[in-house]
Amino acid sequence: MKKLLMSLFATLTTVSPLLAQQVKDDVQSIADKYKAVGVAYVVVKNNKIIEKNAIGYSSLETQEKLDVDKHIFRIASISKSFTATALMQLVEKKIISLEDDCSDLVGFPIRNPKFPDKKITLKMLLSHTSSINDANGYFELDVINPSKNPNWQKSYNDYEPGTKYQYCNLNFNMAGAILERLTNVRFDQYIRQQILDPLGLYGGYCIDSLDNTRFASLYSYNQKNDQFVLEPAAYNPRSEDIKNHKLGETTPIFSPTGGMKISAVDLAKYMIMHMNYGKSGKVKVLNKKTSKLMQTKISDDEGYGLALQETDKLIPGQHLVGHTGSAYGLYSAMFFNPKTKYGIVVITNGCVLKYKDGFVAMNAEIINLLYNKLIK
Repeated sequence: MKKLLMSLFATLTTVSPLLAQQVKDDVQSIADKYKAVGVAYVVVKNNKIIEKNAIGYSSLETQEKLDVDKHIFRIASISKSFTATALMQLVEKKIISLEDDCSDLVGFPIRNPKFPDKKITLKMLLSHTSSINDANGYFELDVINPSKNPNWQKSYNDYEPGTKYQYCNLNFNMAGAILERLTNVRFDQYIRQQILDPLGLYGGYCIDSLDNTRFASLYSYNQKNDQFVLEPAAYNPRSEDIKNHKLGETTPIFSPTGGMKISAVDLAKYMIMHMNYGKSGKVKVLNKKTSKLMQTKISDDEGYGLALQETDKLIPGQHLVGHTGSAYGLYSAMFFNPKTKYGIVVITNGCVLKYKDGFVAMNAEIINLLYNKLIK
């Protein structure tokens, strides 16, 4: 009887070949509408990956087909959640607090000149409520350092820190630098040691540490000539910069704000950890309380917590938690329901960009299709 039940459960953890093909055909139809180069998608139900597949190409130049298991993408801003997860591990160990002053953590004054007495905390950085912006750029910390940039004030908005939300990449490049300063370990290596390796995931922030034959090429769409343009800068190794890297100073070379490279399948496995409040099987990355805090909105307007966002708009009637990413023509989405234990990952390496309710329209359509066909 026990063997029969186990066998029955095993059959329930994947979808039938017929249904899988129907879903793939439907995904292809949506992708065609947006002229997508390629789309990788993974569906998790009851904590198990029940479907994974890809359509289209990894490379337009070589016509290599996109493979959901093999190919890795620079996933853009979903990367922020890895940075926040690593810092929250240090919060758990009481090495730092979310209320710590970023001036102390970064090593130079982090103060909005219009509110010089108001400290800007780590929590504000991770929730985009710091009043910091990207007006000066975010590829170097010098842009906001008063001793390095005479125009540092431009990096701050007019409102008081902690009172409003504005998405800001500089927040998370600083957060990555803070991680290095606290651990004395190179950012990419720390993420690998503390998150990727324990979960058995292949990926990382350092190009030279990865197999470059697995990179899915990224393409931005040129509307004027209706063509996709290869974006090689997405995988710029910056090898010389890394050789001369200074811990806690030149951390943006790894892009803690957007530079994780990982497959759709391994991203789904990472998602399962967050879906289970910090645990995946026997591996514990975060405590339940800490993980829930990451998923709890701080900004009512945007539903943003600590590098994870709550939304009711992506799938009508469904409360989801996750993040999106967009860079170099790539658009990624990772969303899950921690109560009912399902989640969906969709990544495209290039498509015609349209938005619906704040989400990339193609990804939103595919997510709704996958939910209706495989979850609902």
